[in-house]
Amino acid sequence: MLSQMDSKGLRNGVVAVILLIAAIYLGSGRLTRFDPALIAYTSATIFATFGIVYRYSVWLQKPPTAMYWRRGWQLMLRPSHLLRNAIQLINLLVNNIALQRFIGYRDHKRWLAHFLMSWGCMVAVAVTFPLVFGWIHFEADPADPSFYLAMVLGKSAGRFPAYSLVGWITFHMLDFCAVAIVIGMAIAMKRRMSDKGAMSVQTFTMDFLPLIMLFAVCVTGLMLTVSAIWMHGHSYSFIALLHAFSVIITLIYLPFGKFFHIFQRPANLGVQFYKDEGRVGEQAVCARCQTPFASLMHVEDLKVVMEQLGLEPQFEDGTHYQDICPACRRKMLALNQLEAIGGSGYL
Repeated sequence: MLSQMDSKGLRNGVVAVILLIAAIYLGSGRLTRFDPALIAYTSATIFATFGIVYRYSVWLQKPPTAMYWRRGWQLMLRPSHLLRNAIQLINLLVNNIALQRFIGYRDHKRWLAHFLMSWGCMVAVAVTFPLVFGWIHFEADPADPSFYLAMVLGKSAGRFPAYSLVGWITFHMLDFCAVAIVIGMAIAMKRRMSDKGAMSVQTFTMDFLPLIMLFAVCVTGLMLTVSAIWMHGHSYSFIALLHAFSVIITLIYLPFGKFFHIFQRPANLGVQFYKDEGRVGEQAVCARCQTPFASLMHVEDLKVVMEQLGLEPQFEDGTHYQDICPACRRKMLALNQLEAIGGSGYL
């Protein structure tokens, strides 16, 4: 089985796992602040880390992806444009990652659903993993047990009253995230059940299964709070077991399903630098009609990628297929079809 795996992806995945284990070990004070009850979550996270890094490494080796990846870094890190590109990168991060305006251009309800789910998940991850790894924990202040100390990597990061608004928000942060995600999922599910365009292309494994898994994580997590506050702990152990199962399954699913696009999306920021350079750079001219139709950089990169894929489409006179504009390609196809049925003409 190992012989069938990508060697570079395997190496990167193993390195990522070793670094994560080292970070957990050192960040938790050599496991003195690590809760053994959370070992299942940690194990699932380590597995997910290996799978994500492995698949990401394989994805980056695909000729088209590798070309965009390499060009994106080359264009962004040019010394003469470094400051401008840094500002543009911040702008892209704000608009495409934080605010996700590219979805708002399509549909406002779709944007709201995506915004609530993505930010609910990101905040939940930012809260959960440091707690699971033992990097952050809370303990009663020895000087005044009515106060909690927030400990980050074993160092005090502040204190707050246990029965205060700050304390209530802190200890219910994951509940807020779960509510936001459930609302976003409700909007998304309504769209998937009513929008004819979405219904025509959606599948269970790629569109409904991720929502079901997130729903299970959120509902079981909220039920833990309900059990603790309003049910006097009734069925808490059983609900905790269901919650752990749903979280672990979701973590294991991360590298294999639709959730993987979460990790692919940031890489697409480099494509914007590629497009911007193409607009201002030298343009390729069609070998047939002499009309500019695309950036020369893009055309030449396409030739390289096609060669890497084992495709070398050239005409009898040596002209490369990529040197012909799309309009002329359609005309040439029509002419070939016309000639095949015994007709003649010129387009």
